[in-house]
Amino acid sequence: MVARTNLISRRTGQRFPQAAISVVGSVKIKLLLFSCFLLTLIVLASRTPSFFGWEYQSIPPRDRTSRQGYTLLINTWKRYDLLKESISHYTRCPGLDSIHIVWSEPDPPSDPLLKFLNHVIKANAGAGRKIELAFDINEEDSLNNRFKEIKNPRTDAVFSIDDDIIFPCSSVEFAFSVWQSAPDTMVGFVPRIHLIDQSKENKDSYIYGGWWPVWWTGTYSMILSKASFFHRKYLRLYTNEMPASLKEYVKRNRNCEDIAMSFLVANATGAPPIWAKGKIYEIGSTGISSLGGHSNKRTECINRFVSEFGRMPLIPTTVKAVDSRGTWFW
Repeated sequence: MVARTNLISRRTGQRFPQAAISVVGSVKIKLLLFSCFLLTLIVLASRTPSFFGWEYQSIPPRDRTSRQGYTLLINTWKRYDLLKESISHYTRCPGLDSIHIVWSEPDPPSDPLLKFLNHVIKANAGAGRKIELAFDINEEDSLNNRFKEIKNPRTDAVFSIDDDIIFPCSSVEFAFSVWQSAPDTMVGFVPRIHLIDQSKENKDSYIYGGWWPVWWTGTYSMILSKASFFHRKYLRLYTNEMPASLKEYVKRNRNCEDIAMSFLVANATGAPPIWAKGKIYEIGSTGISSLGGHSNKRTECINRFVSEFGRMPLIPTTVKAVDSRGTWFW
């Protein structure tokens, strides 16, 4: 009886340490899980403040003394109300350093227009920020004018835009940050694609694809210069090294200068452009793209440019840059 009692005592004594070890191990696991959960909350709080109901903060203004902002290169033609609206908007964007307006009209900018633009720039820039305004006056009306080399530019980055579309400053600043990570390529909001013409035996024949082929396939090979970032050096290349025959073709047909720039950049880099997600607001109702036969003319342009370049430099890609800080579903 005594022996049985001692055996029970020994077994009970063995169970207590095992139980204690089990309890300690369970506590450690719970502490580890709690720490992981807490760390996840901290990361979420730092990356997505809107998740907790805090106000989403825009990108802070850049140091203006570094000249690391961008130049707005805006193309316009006798649409003064649209020009005023565009300048009024983009001067609120923190990264904007200077504005160059491509002016190809027979008459110079009027005094009321100059007065308005200077006033709105001063009002929106705020204290301690100086935005340069320049009109690039051209004697002849040509679409090539929008890519003339800028004399003494203040920034490496050029944001090429038409006067009839507007993007939120948050989208512009995001696209600018994407361009900074790949400054040799084009980064923008309006993608297009070149397609092989399957109806032709010659596989070097191509078709211009608009938005719907891009949407359907998720593939693109061009970013239109109506809303894109690129390095200022490409203005010099377009002005001085683009074949004169191509520039004459663009001038004569009043079309395809944007495709020509895409060819030039792709030919120089051997890399595709980058499509940045952004909401577009169209404030104009008319333009070259609204004219009949627009796609057919651009198909002719692509094949003409391939012939001039001696090859197809455009590279298809499916990459899309998305600002994940304000996006839950990509």
